[in-house]
Amino acid sequence: MSPGSLRRWLLAIGLLLAWTSAAQAASPDVTVHPSRLRVGDIAWVHVRGIPAIALVDGTAAGRPLRFFPYEGGQASLLGIDLDLKAGWHPWRLTVVEAGQRPKTISGRIHVEPRDFPVQRLTLPSGMVDLDPATERRAAAEGERLRAVYSAVSPERLWRGPFQKPVVTTEPGGGFGSRRVINGKPRAAHSGLDWAAPGGTQVTAANSGVVALVGEFFFPGRLVVLDHGLGLYTLYFHLDTIGVVEGERVERGQALGTVGATGRATGPHLHFGVQVGPDRVDPAALFGLALD
Repeated sequence: MSPGSLRRWLLAIGLLLAWTSAAQAASPDVTVHPSRLRVGDIAWVHVRGIPAIALVDGTAAGRPLRFFPYEGGQASLLGIDLDLKAGWHPWRLTVVEAGQRPKTISGRIHVEPRDFPVQRLTLPSGMVDLDPATERRAAAEGERLRAVYSAVSPERLWRGPFQKPVVTTEPGGGFGSRRVINGKPRAAHSGLDWAAPGGTQVTAANSGVVALVGEFFFPGRLVVLDHGLGLYTLYFHLDTIGVVEGERVERGQALGTVGATGRATGPHLHFGVQVGPDRVDPAALFGLALD
C-alpha cells in the first residue's frame, strides 16, 4: 500500500471510529404524551432511537415504568394518580443495549392541579356506618382488589383505542369527586359513572384477560380486566356477569349488564381505570393516542 493510500485508509478508520463513538454516546430521545399533564391523567413515555430488544428500566413520579416495543423504540404508560401532588416530578431511565455501556438519562415532568367537585350523597345508614363484621369484609375486599392491581402481566394485551363500556352519548361523570356521604367526608370517587337502565349491556373497553369476578360489599358484582403491563379496567355494580376469571376477551365483547348491586343509589355503571396503584380518569384513557 502506498503512503497516500495508507493515510486515506487510516483517516477513514478514524472517522468511522469517531462516528461510532458519537452514536454510542448519543442519548435516546424521550418524549411524554400528552405534553401537558394534569392530576388524574394517563400518559405515555416514548423512547426513540433504541432497539425494540433493548432493556429499559425507569421510574416517573415515583412509579415504575414498564416498556414495550413501539414505533422506532419503546413506550410505557404512566398513571398520574388523582391524589398526586401537583408540581414537578422527576423521571429517570436506564437503557442497556447489547455491547454498549448502560445509558442513564433523567428529566422532570410537570403535573398541573385540577379542581374536583364535592358530591353530597344520602344513603341508608347500613351502607355507611358498618358493623365490625362488614368492616372486616370490606377491608378484605379492598386488599384483594389492591393485590390484583399490583400484579403485572408481562405482555401488552390491548391494541387500538379504548371504547366506552356502555352505549351512550353521555360523557360520564364523577371522577375525582370528593364525596360527602350522610354528612361525612369519604374517599374520592375514582371512576366514571353512567346512569343506565338495569339490564343495559356492558362491554370490554379493550382486549384483555378477566382478572377478577366477584360480588363485593361496596362495588357489588364486578369484573376486572387485565390489559397487560399493569393496566386494568373495572366494571362495578353489575346485575349479571357473563365471563369467568382467566377468560380472554376482545374489545366490545359483552361482560354483563348494568345493575345496582353494592353501594348504589340506582342502576348505573361505575367504570374505573388503574395503572398499578394509580387511579386515573377513564376519559383520558379514551383519548389515549397510542395504537
